[in-house]
Amino acid sequence: MDTVEEFLAYAVKLEEEAALRFGELSDVMQTCGNGDVAKLFRRLSDYSRLHLADARARASFRDLPELKAEEYAWPDLESPETAGIWAADPLIGRGQALEIAREAEQASLDYYKSVFETTQDPEIRVLAKEFFEEESEHVREINKWIAAHADGQSLPID
Repeated sequence: MDTVEEFLAYAVKLEEEAALRFGELSDVMQTCGNGDVAKLFRRLSDYSRLHLADARARASFRDLPELKAEEYAWPDLESPETAGIWAADPLIGRGQALEIAREAEQASLDYYKSVFETTQDPEIRVLAKEFFEEESEHVREINKWIAAHADGQSLPID
């Protein structure tokens, strides 16, 4: 990352794609009658939309680069927080959905932490640290959900 504008362009795209994928997965689960998992994915989509609004607010007074999809240099094929498409399996259970959600949130955390550790720009470091600390909270929350699910307890989304 060379500029704050580039960092924010990536953050906006990451959260857009996370919100979109979790929303799509929620819609698929709802259509298939898997309401428990649909609610989980909808909650995660809503969280991503909140983070997207935050990233856009931070970028509102800046001129962000307009990158084409193929110009983003993600660590993998898709942006880090984009949940695996295999989560669209209509027979997926809540436990599997939680694991997929944790993987997506962990990938996002790892991405922002990597930016924090590799950038030389002090402003990008501050932003990247804020973003990876926020993602750390999400991973901790999902870990609590996974533990509650394993213990047969209800989740906050119920």
